[in-house]
Parts: sequence; structure tokens; C-alpha cells
Amino acid sequence: MPGPSDPAGASQLDVAGELLTLLRDHTTEPRGDTQLEALTLAVAADLPVLLWGEPGIGKTAALTQLARSLDLPLTTVIASVHEPSDFSGLPVVGADPAEEGIPMAPPDWAMRLVRAGRGLLFLDELSTAPPAVQAALLRLVLERRIGALRLPPGVRIVAAANPRSSAADGWELSAPLANRFVHLHWAHDPETVVRGLGGTWPRATLPRLDAEKLPQAVDFARRAVCGLLSARPGLVHRLPGNETRRGGAWPSPRSWETAVCMVAFATAAGSSREVLSLLVRGAVGDGPGLELMASLDRMDLPDPETLLADPSGAALPERGDLRQAVLDGVVQAVRNRPEKSRWDAAWALLVRAVETGAPDLVVVPANTLAALRRDDWDVPQSIDRLAGAVTLSQRADHAAERADHAAKRAAERRAGVTARPGR
Repeated sequence: MPGPSDPAGASQLDVAGELLTLLRDHTTEPRGDTQLEALTLAVAADLPVLLWGEPGIGKTAALTQLARSLDLPLTTVIASVHEPSDFSGLPVVGADPAEEGIPMAPPDWAMRLVRAGRGLLFLDELSTAPPAVQAALLRLVLERRIGALRLPPGVRIVAAANPRSSAADGWELSAPLANRFVHLHWAHDPETVVRGLGGTWPRATLPRLDAEKLPQAVDFARRAVCGLLSARPGLVHRLPGNETRRGGAWPSPRSWETAVCMVAFATAAGSSREVLSLLVRGAVGDGPGLELMASLDRMDLPDPETLLADPSGAALPERGDLRQAVLDGVVQAVRNRPEKSRWDAAWALLVRAVETGAPDLVVVPANTLAALRRDDWDVPQSIDRLAGAVTLSQRADHAAERADHAAKRAAERRAGVTARPGR
């Protein structure tokens, strides 16, 4: 039987090594992946990202692939197996501590990043790090400092965590640390997994920013966030009362600044609405993030005065909620400056809305517009083209109300019959 030093045994290990190499070999392809696009955009914006997901979901593999695709050296640090001093710096006594002080020496992995000048720092298993280590990580994540050392601008920070329920001896993330991250909930896509196991993974690429759009992108982002917070000042800072929710995304001046950055980058890159939604909700939380997305949608709506100037050529939004907002804005514009020509133009616009979309959306604007009529204003002929649609919609509403009322009465009768035997 061959021993450990037998050439035959060694050759079999070499063959096994070749097989392992073939198994690890894979290719990449350009393919739309909303999660990966959101992650890559946040990395380009130099914002710390925290990937949440169940164990085995592919967070570490995604980061490894990202580093390889972006040609960045990957440095992995398991937060839970380090002491606080590993992130705040180790005290080193010099020749004359009374005069020179005691400097805080950074760990070797930080020195490697500085020597490389660039890289991807991956803080893994963040939810298993005890509170003392989480506190030490605050300065690293926000200021990029370890002791007296500052990481170079070419270093990006991405972390990963499991929910406390599935983490090994897990802790809730502290609110100060959680508020420094863009939180992305990582989920597996079966098709991506199947193609990846077959040897082809999606390729991560940095977003292409349009240099000519940069000033407009910054102005758009600032107007969007400032406009929302001016209308909803309660969203400026809202610390969750629940400990678990404090460990996620929530609104604060710091996270709103992150949202401004994300909107500007997504605008300059021409990113999809889905990607931007993931990022802003990952910065300020689901509720405030969805309000910001709705505010962004309204900023893209056409000016009511432009529509009133040329109702026949008006391009109305396809989405029902946005179309309703446009029609309401037009009626409000007529209310603010009531003139016969503007009133007629608004009716022509409602006709166009009926011809190009759902008729029920014009019912409320039509009734409001009718109430704005002055005694000396003739009724435009275009109203006749709305009458059928409005009447049909109102009949449908009345039918639904009658059906609901009948169902309630039937339920009450059944309840009465059931209750009698128990008297």
C-alpha cells in the first residue's frame, strides 16, 4: 500500500488538485441583476454596505466575485474573532512615551490595504460581533481610520451579517453602527444560482456615470430629499423604538445624506427605479424610502401649465397613481387661476386621459372641475365625450356599494339566525 511519501500517492493528490481547479473555474456574463447593480453602485459611491441574508445564501461568494470583477484585492476580516483593539489600534510604547505619547499601531491587514492603495475590505459575520467590537468598528466604518492610520480613498468597505435568529451566538447590531451602512437584503435568484453552478455567474461592472449629468444629478438629488423633508420634517430623525429595527436602516441626518448620494449616483448612471429603491430604502428604511421614491416620481411629472398650454399633445404618465396626480395638479392650477380658456383646456386634457387610459381616473377631477364653472362660462362640447365614461364609472361604483351593502345585510341575517338557538 503506498505510503504518504509514495510517488503514486502524491500523483493522485495532484490529479485531485487538477479536478478541484476545474471545479473552481468559471466564467462571467453581463446579465441584469438588481441586487448586484445596487451593491456595485453603492461601492462606486464609496458608501459602506451591509448585506443581510440567511447562512449559505451566497453573500461571501458575491463579494469574492465583486472583488474579482472590479480587480480589487479582497481583504476579509471576521469581526467576531477580533478584539476591540484590533480596530481601534494596538498601543505601542516608544522610546519616550511622556514626550511622544503612545501611538496606536494598526493591524497587519490594514497595513496591506495601505500598501496596495486600493482594495475591498470585507467585514464578515458582523452580527456575531459583541457590542464592544461593534463600538470599535464605528470609526473604521465612518472615518476609515484604524488607530492613527487612515485607509486610502481606493478602499471600499462591505460587510455581511446573518439575522440574529440564524446567527451563531448573534447580537443585534447597535443603532450607531447600523446607521452608518446601506442595508441590502440579499436573496438568492434560482436562475442565477443554476447558471452559476453550471459555471457562469453574472458580471459585476462599475456604473457608467454621464459626466455631463453630474451637476444636474446633484441638484436633482438635493431638491428631492430637501423637498420631502421640508414637507415631512418628522422624517429627518426617527430612531426606532424596537431594538431589532434599530439594527437596520432608519432615517437620520446621516442616512439622509447617504440617500442624497445614492439618488445623485443613480441619476448620473441612469439606474433603474428598482435599483434606486433598494438603495434608498437600505439607507433610510422602507417607509421613508418609499416616500422618497414617490416624491421622485412626482418630480418627473409634467408641469400643469405646460399641459394646459397644449392639451391635445399632452403626454400623460402610464402609471395610474401618477396620472391621477397629474390630473389633480391640472385642476388645482385652474382653481388657482380660473380663466375660461384654462377651464376649457382642462376639459380637453380630461378627454385625452379617457382616450389613453382608465376612465375611472377622471371622475374626481371632472367633478371638481365642473364645480369651478362660472355663470358666464359656456359648457364645452368636449364634456359630452366624458359623460359616458364618467357615468359608467359612477354606475360601477354604485353597483359595488350596493353589492357590499347586500353582503353585509346577508351576513347580519346569518348571524341573527345563528344567535337565536342560544337564547
